[in-house]
Amino acid sequence: MVNEVTPALFEQYGDAASLADAPQRRVEKLVRRTGFFTMKARALRECAKGVVERFGGDVPEDFDALVSLRGVGRKTASVVLGTAFGQPAVFVDTHVKRLAYRLGLTSNEDPDRIQQDLKALLPKEEWTAFCHRLIHHGRSICKARAPRCEICPLLDVCPRVGVEDPLPRARPTRKAIGVNSTT
Repeated sequence: MVNEVTPALFEQYGDAASLADAPQRRVEKLVRRTGFFTMKARALRECAKGVVERFGGDVPEDFDALVSLRGVGRKTASVVLGTAFGQPAVFVDTHVKRLAYRLGLTSNEDPDRIQQDLKALLPKEEWTAFCHRLIHHGRSICKARAPRCEICPLLDVCPRVGVEDPLPRARPTRKAIGVNSTT
């Protein structure tokens, strides 16, 4: 959904200064389909304001500077560095996490540990492209709920072939989530 709303946002507000000065309601309308649109719109405007005030309107090319901006975490900073600035970066979103596990590239569930596992397996110059390939593969073929194994080009090497639930999760009990079992 982010990829769908971003073009209209950038068309309306092509630089950090214009986004920083954009009306809150207008930005909300543009990002509404992403969910939590009020907070996202506020974070986008505050991030843009930070870029303008602290970095002269230019998105910084430094990890620590990026994560100092409102709404920018480790994953987003890594995506920006790898994708926009061509710096070697491993970013772990839900697709990378799921596929790294399914493909036997990690046994970890913590994104920071998965990131370290992938860095150890791949040459630096492959990090960013590999993460983008995993994301694309996770969106189009190796979906979370219904992997399309019958068309997967990795079928011959996938260690999870035939495993019904590739990433088993414990289901919370009614008691664990605070629901009275008698209601």
